[in-house]
Amino acid sequence: MEQPDFTFGKELQLHVMEVKASEPFKSPQLFEEAMQNAVTTLLVFLEKKYRAHLLGTGMHPLLRLEETRVWPHRHKKIYEEYGKIFNLKRHGWLNIQSFHLNLPYSNEAEGVRLHNLLAGLCVYLPAISASSPIYEGAFGSNVDNRLFFYKENQREVPSITGDVVPEHIFSFNQYKKDVIGKYSQDLAKVGAGKTILFKEWVNSRGVIFRFDRKALEVRVMDEQECIKSDVALSCFVRAAVRGLMAEEAEPLPHNVLVNDFNKVIAKGLDAKVQHPEGKTARHVCQYYYKLALENAEEDEKNYLWLVKERIEKGNLSDLIRERITAKTQRTAFVEAVRSVYSTLIKCLADNQPYQ
Repeated sequence: MEQPDFTFGKELQLHVMEVKASEPFKSPQLFEEAMQNAVTTLLVFLEKKYRAHLLGTGMHPLLRLEETRVWPHRHKKIYEEYGKIFNLKRHGWLNIQSFHLNLPYSNEAEGVRLHNLLAGLCVYLPAISASSPIYEGAFGSNVDNRLFFYKENQREVPSITGDVVPEHIFSFNQYKKDVIGKYSQDLAKVGAGKTILFKEWVNSRGVIFRFDRKALEVRVMDEQECIKSDVALSCFVRAAVRGLMAEEAEPLPHNVLVNDFNKVIAKGLDAKVQHPEGKTARHVCQYYYKLALENAEEDEKNYLWLVKERIEKGNLSDLIRERITAKTQRTAFVEAVRSVYSTLIKCLADNQPYQ
């Protein structure tokens, strides 16, 4: 459903709503205002008709898979095609929420360059953006449990997701052949229909080309607790990439990036990594923050304080785990979860970061 500045859409999961910009925004502030207007509009409808609320973060903390299902209406054919090949009754399909950021490019050379730089940056972003410490009423073993499940959700056709970390590319034709062509051939071999063959959006790596809108889409970030936090991450990524472009930085080897990525999923900011700018993901994120601050536009700088705070004090996943653990000294675990996530529901409605 399209509105002047935003569009409501449905994801595969019955209980997940998508809110996206109808057109690119000229400033972060306009982005924040329009998206919060969308959240408020949706909240008013849900509260009036269903007495329901909206919750951000990367995974629902208490949902059990039997309590939800695949959306049965629009885009049903796409979901049916996926259902023929993959077991959709997994957390990696039915209980994940992510924040997608689209970054434009002007020509092929810039697009390839931007893709390869984002391939390096996306490895360390989850250290800041992780917000999924709990699923099915218990702490998971990872800081970013959404990405842990996401890595495995299409294991029947592994070429769709690859290592999540994108491979370095040299041209659009090579990407279309080696990435889109490869997973499309593999899908055809297991009986997929044309609905999902040779489609750029089927690619499930952490950064993908959206040729239809001349942009690169970053997919590794968990949904945050409020729109302001999403906007802060978008400002951080935009400014950091601007700095990497100016430095003419070269990404690390793919195998190093994949190893670091898996460590970041497990340990977050405390992950021990092989990046030249630091021995832990926190050190690397501090380097990227400095780069972002030096290259941010004035309106982007207004949001970077929140990224700095998350690097210093912990990502949202860390904060949630810490608060719930403290509350369990006085109450049952499930009640502690409900208490913390009730606050997160209010954070989304009020557009206030969780601190």
